[in-house]
Amino acid sequence: MHLLRSLVTISSLILLVSCGTMQKSSQTTTAYNSDPWDSVMIPEWYDPAEFDTISVVTWNLEHFVDDYDNPYIDNERENNPGEGLDERRALLAYAIEKIDADIIVFQEIESAAYASLLADEHFEQQGYRLFTGRESSDWYMNVVIMSRLPLGILYSYANISTPIEGQLTDEGEQARQHFTNNRMVSVDVLVNPDYTFTLTGVHLKAGRGDRNEGWRMGQVNLLRSHYSGILSRDPDAMILFTGDLNMQPGDPEYSLLMGEGTDVRFVDPLADVESLTHPADDPTRQLDYVLPNDQMMESLVEGSSRVLTPLDTQSMRKISDHLPVIARFITTK
Repeated sequence: MHLLRSLVTISSLILLVSCGTMQKSSQTTTAYNSDPWDSVMIPEWYDPAEFDTISVVTWNLEHFVDDYDNPYIDNERENNPGEGLDERRALLAYAIEKIDADIIVFQEIESAAYASLLADEHFEQQGYRLFTGRESSDWYMNVVIMSRLPLGILYSYANISTPIEGQLTDEGEQARQHFTNNRMVSVDVLVNPDYTFTLTGVHLKAGRGDRNEGWRMGQVNLLRSHYSGILSRDPDAMILFTGDLNMQPGDPEYSLLMGEGTDVRFVDPLADVESLTHPADDPTRQLDYVLPNDQMMESLVEGSSRVLTPLDTQSMRKISDHLPVIARFITTK
């Protein structure tokens, strides 16, 4: 009886060791490639050969809401949009047709569903297929990406609290916020197996003064941390930073974002030319940007970065108080 128990015990140990060895062996021999093209299929509607260059636009649409009251959002502008929306939609559609961009990053639009409806009803022939973002549960100004190109993983920063740099609470603790971080999203753009990049669209905290600057610096540090991780895995990774940054060249948070002397560096293709974007009818400030990192800058079409005025001044102001900015990139080697 004792011998039988010993044999059973030894057999059990051998089985456990064997299972453990097999499991460990399986874990060590299984490798996953980080290339997104290894795990996705090209959509049936997409032909990469048609996109040897691509264009990306950023545009803040200024309180661009739909006709319906969202019961979860308590705001008079969203509850009762008022008159003039039909004209703004028609003008926006006309401008989008003239711009003819492959990707448009909107700020201050109510939702991805609204952008999709606008495309279906007003500029269906432009061929936008995907509409994505991470909308706020209690506010109506969101960032939405509209694309003719396949999109990969969407990254949201909405659940993260960031420090308001240089600011303390009444209790002497580090001030923090998470209220506007939903207005920062990134998504992988899958142009072709040799050209994939991470696109970020933002609407950073508005306003001047130390607190608002510190608020934006906390947001920028979060994004730069994400980019540092991307580049540590792939030093050749391309990143495109777009949106209404609510900062101007020379501001401390602008310098922090550009990252001179760091491993995450961006380039402003319009740094040496007048590129004012706000207000639309008489611009005096640059608030809106399309900024490639060093790696993506190599594929920028020379001279393609510019502030756009596809319609007359009065029409542009009816659409928004911001002007759009565009850049074009070569996607073939």
